Amino acid sequence: MTQVGVLALQGDVREHAAILEGLGIDVVKVRRAAELEAVDALVIPGGESSTIDKLLRAFDLREPLIARLEQGLPVLGSCAGMIMLARDLIDGIEGQQTLNAIPMTVRRNAFGRQVDSSEVELIWEPDGSRMHGTFIRAPWVESHDSDVEVLATATGPDGDRHPVAVRHGQAIATAFHPEISADTRVHEALLALI
Repeated sequence: MTQVGVLALQGDVREHAAILEGLGIDVVKVRRAAELEAVDALVIPGGESSTIDKLLRAFDLREPLIARLEQGLPVLGSCAGMIMLARDLIDGIEGQQTLNAIPMTVRRNAFGRQVDSSEVELIWEPDGSRMHGTFIRAPWVESHDSDVEVLATATGPDGDRHPVAVRHGQAIATAFHPEISADTRVHEALLALI
């Protein structure tokens, strides 16, 4: 049976697990390298990216996770997870590290502070349909390499449109929180990569 891990160090672990279980997937809450080795895909949830970074190092998961990503482990990162998957980071805290899984530069908290959180109707580019996106202190993709596929964009407080969902190889990242809606398309896109 397919097992999908949810990185369970901090953040929206329960919400991602519920979506995946609703799709009939066996979910493993990943806190140790042995749990990481057992999964067929991984979700890095929203939360606080600098805390997730510190906890990855404290739990000795950073290097095993980078190795699995380099081996092609399908991964979905939402909000803080998008930040973690980036190659480069703007407005990170001093010493904050990313996993360098997607060749993109992400601006942390680009949509503003907690009070600036919003819900936006997006176009899900793979099929041209509408998708509801919830942005909570969300990042956006400032720039990306040409082989990164943009799945959705949104207008930022600067008035420009920015990528808020991308795919590169076996990695998908969203600036919004797909786990707090009834829409399962983002999680289904992850499962299709297995």
